Amino acid sequence: MTRLAIPRPIRRAQRSLRDRLPNFRVHRSGILLFLGVMGPGLIAGLAGNDAGGIATYSVLGAETGLRMLWILPITTVMLVVVLEMAARMGAVTGQGLGDLIRDEFGIRWTLFAMVVLLIANGSNVVAEFAGAAAALEIFGVPRFVTVPIVAAGIWALVVFAGYRVVERVFLSVAVVFLAYVVSAFVAGPNWGEVGRGLITPSVTFDPKTLGLMVATVGTTVTPYMFFYLQSSVADKGLGPEELPLERADAILGGIWTNVIALFIVVVAAVTIFPRGIHIQTAEEAAIALAPVAGNFAKALFAIGLFGASVLAATVMPLTTSYAVCESFGWESGVSRKFSEAPVFMGLYTALIVIGAIVVLVPGLPLFGVILVSQNLNGILLPIVLIFMLRLVNKPRLMGGHTNPLWLNVVAWGLTGLIILLTGILFGSSIASWL
Repeated sequence: MTRLAIPRPIRRAQRSLRDRLPNFRVHRSGILLFLGVMGPGLIAGLAGNDAGGIATYSVLGAETGLRMLWILPITTVMLVVVLEMAARMGAVTGQGLGDLIRDEFGIRWTLFAMVVLLIANGSNVVAEFAGAAAALEIFGVPRFVTVPIVAAGIWALVVFAGYRVVERVFLSVAVVFLAYVVSAFVAGPNWGEVGRGLITPSVTFDPKTLGLMVATVGTTVTPYMFFYLQSSVADKGLGPEELPLERADAILGGIWTNVIALFIVVVAAVTIFPRGIHIQTAEEAAIALAPVAGNFAKALFAIGLFGASVLAATVMPLTTSYAVCESFGWESGVSRKFSEAPVFMGLYTALIVIGAIVVLVPGLPLFGVILVSQNLNGILLPIVLIFMLRLVNKPRLMGGHTNPLWLNVVAWGLTGLIILLTGILFGSSIASWL
């Protein structure tokens, strides 16, 4: 098998956090050490609650009330399992997912995966800028002001700041997701009914509800999360020594992500579902909140949408740059200067510029853009999961950190379920186009 480039000899995985941050030596098992490791898993998970995700969860609550809450524990398990594997591979191998796919499966599969990822994430970047613009339009700020400022801000953050600064900013932005928690309490649901909805399956074969179930799975478990998490763990310099802490970070990210999703569904179920209002976007959900929960809840929902869109608009092009550069042997890393990683920074810049320009095009069908990106992610997801499961079970790569039998049973079962649901979504999309 021909490789495009020899893997970088001083990969960050072998540099432990304790070597890079000696002050943590006195806190080997304390909360400060966990805080030093925390970041990649939490950011990867929360970035999945982007404009498309918030719209999907809002529509799920608005169309089905609390009946479909039971699907969220299932998607939580799916997300936690996959994020943990990605974090483990990043810490043990010191390589990103694209890097490993190229080394183990060859350039053809890598090229296919990268082309689909590039197109899917590119369309997703457009959707994120649209989400940020729509959120501030609720407050009267035109998109021609919002989009250029957001684009310039996130570009400068990654190009001119080091990894630690970028990570701290990401974690700070993630605080806006608490707005959905507050807005849910403002809406005043019956928490007993919420609890029953979480543990009482309500199976239906209604095509619309089935489509919402598939979309919920698809928006919760997305390929760019895995690429970002694994590359971020390697770039941060976390090694096998920090694996238990990074595993905890990934699990926390998966659980907290779906906790936020739960509150979004609850808000829409309590305020919109009883009135029979049909929505398609997250901003429509925010506007629909006002008559019942008041302008405060509406503002909180819009603020959460803006923060989520900005976070995802930064992470998605960053993920794409990581994956493409690792796959073809080009230098990558947030801590690199533009001259040290020109392709990495150039691709990141291009995705932001193109995404910002496209969303400013008058009359662009943004809902269609989101639909295309979801279907492309649906094509890529099963392929990436199969790659991951094959890689994580190679003793030559993972040593003693391969999957135990029980985890393989769970992971392959969930992969099969995702393939089935993705096929249903893809088939229904083709049927609607025809």
